[in-house]
Amino acid sequence: MITEHSEEVFIEATESSGLKIAAALSALVITALLFVGYAYVRKRHAQSAGLHPQNASAQPKAPPQAVILVDEALLQGSNTLLGGTVKNIGKERLAGLSVELELKRRSGGGTEKRQVPLSPADLDPSQEGRYSLQLKAQEYVAAKVVALQGGSQAATTIPYSIAQGEKRPPERLESKTIKVDKRPGRRAEFLNSPDNPARVP
Repeated sequence: MITEHSEEVFIEATESSGLKIAAALSALVITALLFVGYAYVRKRHAQSAGLHPQNASAQPKAPPQAVILVDEALLQGSNTLLGGTVKNIGKERLAGLSVELELKRRSGGGTEKRQVPLSPADLDPSQEGRYSLQLKAQEYVAAKVVALQGGSQAATTIPYSIAQGEKRPPERLESKTIKVDKRPGRRAEFLNSPDNPARVP
C-alpha cells in the first residue's frame, strides 16, 4: 500500500508541472500576439495620419530669418497694451511684415487671430521694427505670437524664433504724507500716570 500511494503522488506532481509549463507557454504566445497587434495598429495609425518619421526627418526646418522679442503686457487704465520688437537676423530684406497674434477671449474661451503691422514694415538685415496692439482688458485673457507674415503681394510665413522682450516696469506707489494737527493747549491725558495716579480695583 505504501508503494501505490507514492506512485500516485509522483504521477500527480508530473501532471501539475506539465500544466504549469503549458500555461506559461500560452501566456508567452498571447503576450507576443498582443505586442505584434499593437505594433501593427500603431503603424496603420501613423500611415493614416500621415505621420512618417522618415518624412519628418527628411524635411529640415528652415533657419529663422527673424527674432520676435515679446514684451510683457502693460495695463493702461482699462486697456492692455501688447507689443514687441522684430529683428531681421537674415541676409535678405524682409518686406511687408506683420505679426499674427492669437487672442483668447475671457467669455467662452474662444480664440481669434489678429494681424499687427510692423513699423517700419520693411526691414533690412540687422534692422528692427516695433509692433503694438491695444485691447480692452476685460475682453481678453491671453495672447501669443503664432506667425510672422511677410510679402507685399502674397503673404508668406517667415521662419522666426521668439525671445523675451522688455519687462513690465515696476509699479510706482505714490507716497502720501499724513499730517496730524496738534491742538495747542490740550495735552493727551492718560488714565494712570505719575501725575494722575488712579487706583485699580
